[in-house]
Amino acid sequence: MFRDCPLCPEMVVVPAGAFTLGSPASEVPRDGDEGPQHPVTIARPFAVGRHEVTFAEWDACVADGGCGGYRPDDKGWGRGDRPAIYISWDDAKSYAAWLSQYTGKTYRLLSEAEWEYAARAGTTTRFLWGDGVGRNLANCRGCGSPWDGQQTAPVGSFPVNGFGLHDMLGNVWEWVEDCWHRSYEGAPSDGSPWTSGGDCANRVLRGGSWNFIGVWYARSVYRNRSFTVNRYINAGFRLARTLD
Repeated sequence: MFRDCPLCPEMVVVPAGAFTLGSPASEVPRDGDEGPQHPVTIARPFAVGRHEVTFAEWDACVADGGCGGYRPDDKGWGRGDRPAIYISWDDAKSYAAWLSQYTGKTYRLLSEAEWEYAARAGTTTRFLWGDGVGRNLANCRGCGSPWDGQQTAPVGSFPVNGFGLHDMLGNVWEWVEDCWHRSYEGAPSDGSPWTSGGDCANRVLRGGSWNFIGVWYARSVYRNRSFTVNRYINAGFRLARTLD
């Protein structure tokens, strides 16, 4: 783990590897946009935020004159180590651009394939911890946490996955780089973002959130989408960094 500056997100190096993107036809419940499954190879290690970008990290951007001066509402839940909410895809990109300029390193959004690879951390089950939802392992409606359906949880409130990452499922939806496609037919196999074809006015969100009804939204494979300008009470983001 490392940080490039005191108020930069803590990053975890995720190793190179291969996995199968998407859900099998036998998974229940399953949406049609979760397939067809196809193999993806991540050829080089990359760094991923240990947790979702927090209000403290976002506010540091604003204090430095970045992020368009936008100060998202925290709904009275507190800032600090809560994940930043009311963040659009455009906002997330502006933070990545500011942090890249501030540190001289290349920060960016994850591709959808990188996100699922990082979230799964070698697992093939519906959730990171198995096929059952368990209890108090994530923040989502029906996940059995103190925050379910009420508000965001402070980042790091739940155990890390196999790569050492917190909150890949639940808490807030996480924007990724990819344009929306209705299926994985023709998707890249090298883990790069899919930014050709499809609907690029809408970008992909992954991971579920604290207030979506139904634990199936917190499966490792579930996909969501929205317009790049939309800001939601349950949407934030996580960064990747290209390694030197």
